[in-house]
Amino acid sequence: MELKQNIQDIFDIANVKLNGNNPEDICVYDCEFYSRVLRKGSIGLGESYMDKLWDCKSLDKLFYRIFTSGLNKKAKNAKFFLRVIKSKLMNLQKKSKAYEIGRKHYDTGNNLYRNMLDKRMIYSCGYWKNAKNLDQAQENKLDLICKKIGLKPGMKILDIGCGWGGFAKYAAEKYKVEVVGITISKKQEEFAKKICRGIPVEIRLQDYRNLDEKFDRIISIGMFEHVGPKNYRTYFKKVSQCLKPGGLFLLHTIGKDFSSNSIDPWINKYIFPNAVLPSANQITSSAEGLFVLEDWHNFGIDYDKTLMAWENNFSRNWNKIKKDKNYDERFYRMWKYYLLSCAGSFRARVNHVWQIIFSKNGVKGGYKSIR
Repeated sequence: MELKQNIQDIFDIANVKLNGNNPEDICVYDCEFYSRVLRKGSIGLGESYMDKLWDCKSLDKLFYRIFTSGLNKKAKNAKFFLRVIKSKLMNLQKKSKAYEIGRKHYDTGNNLYRNMLDKRMIYSCGYWKNAKNLDQAQENKLDLICKKIGLKPGMKILDIGCGWGGFAKYAAEKYKVEVVGITISKKQEEFAKKICRGIPVEIRLQDYRNLDEKFDRIISIGMFEHVGPKNYRTYFKKVSQCLKPGGLFLLHTIGKDFSSNSIDPWINKYIFPNAVLPSANQITSSAEGLFVLEDWHNFGIDYDKTLMAWENNFSRNWNKIKKDKNYDERFYRMWKYYLLSCAGSFRARVNHVWQIIFSKNGVKGGYKSIR
């Protein structure tokens, strides 16, 4: 009973009840839940959900309560601090580790993402202004990016972290540009090459640090989260080196309000190994002296809608997804926990989505913001 009360005291901070009646309340199936959470913190909460020690009618609402109350900051355990220390001493995103995220996350299986994402397989936040569904939101986002960087026929574009080739295909077909897309995922490379066959798109399995050529425009959508603070300056130097005079660089990234060298321990272990969300200060200080910051657009609230749409697709298509690799119920619960907990974080405005426009020497006459 004492353990249960200790856990209830913690969740009281977020006004969440154990075995309560509200959608955000936690229904405990096994008393091991209490000791796991006290012993392992964030990892214990996630793993005990995966092991079905507890459930919740609305995980997104639960995590919205957790993030808006600040409980996530108060409940960090010793292992989290050990990871922070480790990340400060080690470069977890160095070249030798660059392909680890590709193997562990993006190579999970194209069938999973095909059944979860939109028809273009865009794995980043959609732009829901004037959009009625996920397909429209993602197409809006791609077109917004093309307009922000002023694409014109014949330009050569670099897409750092090209995913399954969605942007490259869209830009080449609609704006008549030539695109080089790089990824560290073999599954993405294979898929992108297939859908971009016959159009002026080159897809490479390549780390950004190995680039050595010039481009009229450079974009990076949802890749910077894998770069790591120790490599931010190297990243911006490489982009500057590859961008032609008069060119524009669009950085699309998830961000947060404070600088850190680590990410939530459960997310790091099960979803995005070695990922780090940058702060505004980390981005601007790393780009200092290399670029002029022309525009900064925050539409992070749209990631809540995007994640909820992904979760809906994932749950609805689960029977198709699980056949591909014989995914079990533990994987199903892990993935739902990932999608819905992240939705809660964006709804609570503790995580953001930024689209930042940089120029090399300033746009003559000024950059005109596009929304």
